This record gives sequence, structure tokens and C-alpha cells, in this order.
Amino acid sequence: MEAIIPFEPVSTDRVPQGSNWISQIKWDGVRMLTYYDGSRVRLVNRSLNERTMQYPELIEIGKYCSAQSVILDGEIIALDQSKPSFNQVMRRDGIRKADRVPSAVHEVRITYMVFDILYLNGSWVTKQTLQQRQRLLEETIKPAGDVQLVPNFQDGENLFAVMKQHGMEGIVCKDLNSTYVIDGKDARWQKKKVIRDLVAVVGGVTLRDGRVNALLLGLYEDDGCLVYVGHAGTGKLTANDWTAVTAVADTIKISSRPFKNIPERANTAVWIQPLLKVKVNYMEWTPHRSLRQPSIQAFVEKPDSECTFDQT
Repeated sequence: MEAIIPFEPVSTDRVPQGSNWISQIKWDGVRMLTYYDGSRVRLVNRSLNERTMQYPELIEIGKYCSAQSVILDGEIIALDQSKPSFNQVMRRDGIRKADRVPSAVHEVRITYMVFDILYLNGSWVTKQTLQQRQRLLEETIKPAGDVQLVPNFQDGENLFAVMKQHGMEGIVCKDLNSTYVIDGKDARWQKKKVIRDLVAVVGGVTLRDGRVNALLLGLYEDDGCLVYVGHAGTGKLTANDWTAVTAVADTIKISSRPFKNIPERANTAVWIQPLLKVKVNYMEWTPHRSLRQPSIQAFVEKPDSECTFDQT
């Protein structure tokens, strides 16, 4: 089966109203599609990168799925103190050597939160409504410890209030009449975030005592120019992470500024090739188009085309 780019929600500031709308928890995890052709299982993320090796718990599909062939859409999450943690799930998603998988499975338990089905027993079901696809999911998926179905909630406003109270990422509202558009994005699916986040490009670093202590962040404009949007030195990176960043930055140093504009720390910055990407949480945008209180969550693999102002 050829991997596809999944349907995406658009951002909203209000919960849509109407009996045709349901709301679901927005999990702070990694979007993942499961492909099963009757003999082999593959896991591929929304950037079309294979992640089958990283999640061996999901390979024995017969334990949780009765289909002869299927494509499932969902989110892989990992908990930290009973809350989904993007940093934790990235400890699994970032594995690149097979010999590290067994220990990671033991250290970071994951759950696959399944919310849609695109293909079932030899036929595409993307033209069916969400309501019909959810019925198919209920008939096909047998929830187990590592695999769960994402529940629906009718009262989106109340769900959002609960997410806000518990410091969760937000909610996704979906029209029950919506079909599934591969590589699509429209207002039939809408996301309302409690915590704002984006993926930024690292175009420079600052050092303290020879060690990186902050990242200079940028986003691409439509013309391909990289615009500085702020710096971040706090978040979920460990001491080992900062040590690793220092080593990498030293190998990709460049002499000229990669940003279109001049960063506030330009005098002390070390410029690097814009190859590293990080997920960043932030409070809001300032009038000068910079991030207020950005916090680094994890390093991620994303193409430049997804590191733009369109995220906001």
C-alpha cells in the first residue's frame, strides 16, 4: 500500500455548533497511519516517514483489528504523570537503531489512539461519512491496552474547558457528515488549542561556557525566506540533549546569517545551517511577529514546507 498524507483540521477560536458536530480530545502525540495489506503491517507518519520499527507493540494487528486489510488513522501518545507528553513519545519516535527498541519499549509505554479508518477489506471508505466510518471502526477494532478508540463528545465547549483545566493540548471538532480527503485540509474538521504550538527551524544558537544554551528560531515565508521569530532556552530538553545540540551545531556552522531579519541576539549568535527543527509551545504572538515565552518540547523531523507561518 502506498502511504498517503492524512486529512488535517483547520485552526479555530470557537467551537462549531450543531447536532452534526462532535468533539474529540486533541492528543499531544504523533500522527500515525497503520497499513495492513493482509500480510504485512507498516506504520507511517504524516510526513511519510516509516516508523514500523519504533512501535513493535502494534505489529501483531490481529490482536486489535479483525480486518483482512485496512488503513487506520490515529495518534500515538505516551503519558508522563497521567498526561500525554510529546517529549516522551519522541523518545520512541526518534529511535534510529533497532537494538535500542527493546529498552525503549520498556521505558516508554505508548498507546495508539485510533480515530478513523480509510480502507477496509480491499475497498476505500473515504467517501463514506465520518459517522459511517466510525461504525466501521467499532466493528473492526477490538480495544486493547496499547490500542484504543478515540471517544466522541457532544458538548465541545465543556470538553474544551476540561482540557484547559487539566493543561491538555485542546480539542478537534468534526462534522459527522464529513468525508475523508487524502492530503486535504478544510473546515469540516477544526482544532481549538489550549496550548499553542508550532514547528520552527533553528538558524542559530547562543553559547555559555562553550555549550549551547538557547536556540534561535525561524519560520519560512511564502517566498522561501527564513524569518527570525524568537529564541528559546527553556522547555523539555535534558542536559544530554543540550550536549548533543552543541556537538551537532559545531558541525553545521556557517558564516552568514540565515534569517531575513536581524535577531535580537545577533551579536553573540553562532549561525548554523537551518537543518534542525523543534516543536515549540508558546503563549502568543507579539505585535512585532515574535513568539512570547516559547518553550522547546522536542526535536522533530519535518520538511521545510511544514515550518511556515501557515501553522499559525
